[in-house]
Amino acid sequence: MLRQYELVEKVRAYDPDADEALLNRAYVFSMKAHGAQVRASGDPYFSHPIEVAGILTDLKLDDETIVTAILHDTIEDTVATPEQIEKLFGANVARLVDGVTKLSKIEAQSESERAAENLRKFLLALSDDIRVLLVKLADRLHNMRTLHHIKNEEKRRRIARETMDIYAPLAERIGMYEIMNEMQGLAFRQLEPDAFASITRRLKQLHDAGGDLVSRIGLGLQLHLADHGLEAEVTGREKHPYSIWKKMAERHISFEQLSDVMAFRVIVDSPDECYRALGLIHQRWPMVPGRYKDYISTPKRNGYRSLHTTVIHDSKSRIEIQIRDQAMHAQAERGLAAHWAYKEGQPADDIKVPWISDLVEILDHAASPEELLEHTRMAMYQDRIFAFTPKGELIQLPKGATPVDFAYAVHTDLGDQTVGAKVNGRVVPLRTILDNGDQVEILASEAQHPQPSWLRFVVTGKARAGIRRFVRHKERDETIELGCKIYDEIVARLPAPLAPDALKRAVKTLKLEDSDALMIKIARRSIGDAELMEALMPGSAGGDVAPRPLGQRTAISIKGLTPGVAYDLATCCHPIPGDRIVGLRREDEGIEVHVIGCDKLASGIDADWLDLAWGDGSDGGTARLMIILRDIAGALGEMASILGAKGANIVNLGLAHRDGSFHTFHVDVEVHDLAHLHSLIAALRAAEGVSQVDRI
Repeated sequence: MLRQYELVEKVRAYDPDADEALLNRAYVFSMKAHGAQVRASGDPYFSHPIEVAGILTDLKLDDETIVTAILHDTIEDTVATPEQIEKLFGANVARLVDGVTKLSKIEAQSESERAAENLRKFLLALSDDIRVLLVKLADRLHNMRTLHHIKNEEKRRRIARETMDIYAPLAERIGMYEIMNEMQGLAFRQLEPDAFASITRRLKQLHDAGGDLVSRIGLGLQLHLADHGLEAEVTGREKHPYSIWKKMAERHISFEQLSDVMAFRVIVDSPDECYRALGLIHQRWPMVPGRYKDYISTPKRNGYRSLHTTVIHDSKSRIEIQIRDQAMHAQAERGLAAHWAYKEGQPADDIKVPWISDLVEILDHAASPEELLEHTRMAMYQDRIFAFTPKGELIQLPKGATPVDFAYAVHTDLGDQTVGAKVNGRVVPLRTILDNGDQVEILASEAQHPQPSWLRFVVTGKARAGIRRFVRHKERDETIELGCKIYDEIVARLPAPLAPDALKRAVKTLKLEDSDALMIKIARRSIGDAELMEALMPGSAGGDVAPRPLGQRTAISIKGLTPGVAYDLATCCHPIPGDRIVGLRREDEGIEVHVIGCDKLASGIDADWLDLAWGDGSDGGTARLMIILRDIAGALGEMASILGAKGANIVNLGLAHRDGSFHTFHVDVEVHDLAHLHSLIAALRAAEGVSQVDRI
């Protein structure tokens, strides 16, 4: 553990103007506040915040950040208050300590919820001041270094998994690769102990057999460059066990088949010398095709710049080489921390981290912690491509991104209004996968809105969040509309007309917020007909009547067709009255009527399309449902009873497949119309034996 004078000297070594009194005051305050508290290792708890501060001094951070590290656990784990912190150390430090504290107060019901909620608080605090993230990363790194002292294996694995999923990727995204590598290595040791031991043993065997092979290759590289008049600093190492294991898993190969286990770094004085060094290396040793990357002309989104190449060395080994200048090396080692100024704790320039603002926007639209984690993991892990707007602005996206992802990356409103796209001047389908260097022009219309089908091909969290937000609002509106229809049917069965304020009184009686909330409950069948009738008109529930049987239905008629023309209701989507429909007419074939969202419409490019609608009074049709039943006694009978009670006739039933404790059935049922079908689905979803119901 760093002593008080040692910590102060480390800060003063790179920042002579640091506030020495502030550092001393924080050291003493934290030591007294933590008192006799101890960690799982048996060490005084006070040693932890001091070691965290020590990690941040290695990154040469300002004195306010170091003080925040020393105090970061005082509010949560001691009797210290935010008011004390502000009074003794100033408003900035108090705000930073509060930001770190908020990230630690995590109470959730499941692992994914806990990790996602952690990330939610993380990003909200981070968007205010990046130093909150730097302190938290250092805090997590030291906790990982001492993780082996925790006796509970399950707790160790949980912490390691969270580190691998959340903290290591965040360290990468702000360019702090050394911290990322160490976190991944420590987490890998806990999560895959057998794999870690095996790879470590193989590396030791290679090292013992090859002696100082890494040193010899590194010296050879340095001498080769020097012989051509280029002075360079060359360092080499064997790759980290986690990096090796990840490549083995991605390429589906064994350790013996993995040829590139050594990596070297060449540091020169300027960008020009980087390219010169690359040329000299490629002249001497053959390059492995597809393994050259230029992050100098096109930096990573976190600002990382370097040249990467893989060559086949004289030893017949593949070796990875990174080439960069001193400034690039500082950025690669310390990430965003390399930009930090030490005068008065202010940033040297306006550090903008675009991925952070993107993720903060996702926070507003994610329906659940699981959905949030899905988006943010996606944003963190995938490789990126570079596409351009017509004005030449560079937009970075994950591999596999489409024009819809591009539109949402430019602006949420543009994504919502997308109707088409031009890539390199040519109109393309919206599901087209973009390539590096594509110029993309988005065609937009204010009359357009996001399509649920876009969720099948978009890959960015921002696009998914925008589409799902619209779908949720649309589903809510449709649910309210369905509830209104069912409500009107129930009101029609009452023995007398309703009083003008009956609905308002019923909402109050049922303890609901407003009439919309009531309609949603009616549509979802979470309130019974009798209960609603009693709330609207006390004493009226006895007059309930059974659903109208299907035998009394009227004939189907379709507007848009010449009377007498033959047509077929498509069996792929089973349209019923109430669905939006379209007709396909091919030469020498009849007319097929499809639901507007049917997947098979994509095959109708060669057909004439007819704009159709259901005629007045159309009643009856066959809908196909996928119903997943739990493997419990009476589940199938319960399903059949609900269908019968709702006046729906089963015309076909088939077992699609069994999956452990669940059975999936495809059921064709005759229904009056779409409202009847929605009512049926709502009743089935409320049944104990039914796990899931969806219309096919």
